Amino acid sequence: MREFAYVRAADADEAAALVADRPDAVYLGGGTNLVDLMKLGVAGPGLVVDVSRLDHDRVEHRDDGSALIGAAVRNGELAGDPGVRRRFPLLSQALLAGASGQLRTVATVAGNLMQRTRCGYFQDVTKPCNKRRPGSGCPAIEGAHRELAILGTSEHCVAGHPSDMAVALVALDAVARLRSADGGARTVPVEELYVLPGDTPERETVLEHGDLITAVELPAPPPGAAMAYRKVRDRRSYAFALVSVGAAVSLDESGRLADVRIALGGVAPRPWRARTAEELLRGRRPDEATLREAARAELAAARPLPDNAFKVDLTIDLIVAAIRDLVARKDRA
Repeated sequence: MREFAYVRAADADEAAALVADRPDAVYLGGGTNLVDLMKLGVAGPGLVVDVSRLDHDRVEHRDDGSALIGAAVRNGELAGDPGVRRRFPLLSQALLAGASGQLRTVATVAGNLMQRTRCGYFQDVTKPCNKRRPGSGCPAIEGAHRELAILGTSEHCVAGHPSDMAVALVALDAVARLRSADGGARTVPVEELYVLPGDTPERETVLEHGDLITAVELPAPPPGAAMAYRKVRDRRSYAFALVSVGAAVSLDESGRLADVRIALGGVAPRPWRARTAEELLRGRRPDEATLREAARAELAAARPLPDNAFKVDLTIDLIVAAIRDLVARKDRA
């Protein structure tokens, strides 16, 4: 790890000013991803600005059922928050499915959203990688790609997005609050926070240098919605998703799907909102054939490689199982 300067910012204005003034400056949340990348030599900032102690560290539950989550809230605290567990169990389950208990006590909401891919070629500086060095190539396409993406990839990058929490937030229509380096404020749906690799895999988000995530807003879930997060991985704990599904459903009086939201993890360079499947399911009865038809339609655009082609059928099965189980839960209620 090379030398770097460290500053603990007193407030958001100071943090933004410090980062904006230096192109080699970065924000530090819990450090569970950034510090690893610095040790590996993947990241080499000249200035690290610690924003983990700013006053964005609270969860506010509102009377209308919505919530405001500060960017510096720790993942463990958020997972255990009584209001989150009651109103947004999908989010709590996703957080508990990620990392370890020790890491969750350190990792922050904004840091989780900004974590980078765990593709082995990206993390190995002795290998080419278009994310690290544009134009150098993507060895994963011909090499080890079993855990990587099948949707939204390009000829330049097939890396997957690692966050469980972000999948849940996309399914819940969450919105990120941002503070720009010039002091301005704007909001971006979490779904739109990330960009697909295309011809510029080195660009992963819509954030500009100096932009700071200050909070995440969760709208109230649909009345009576049942929701859950399901994750398939190679081992029971501390493993990234091969495929995950965050889903929320509500039924009308006739038993049809009045509202359905599906987000996928482990299959794309960003949390993948399954809009095609949602559109096909909305207003229909959730029988096995209908669920499978919708899931297949979502995966029709998949571009799997030889060693991760299994993810197509796995994702279809997981979507079907997740929605089927939520509907059964509603029927029993």
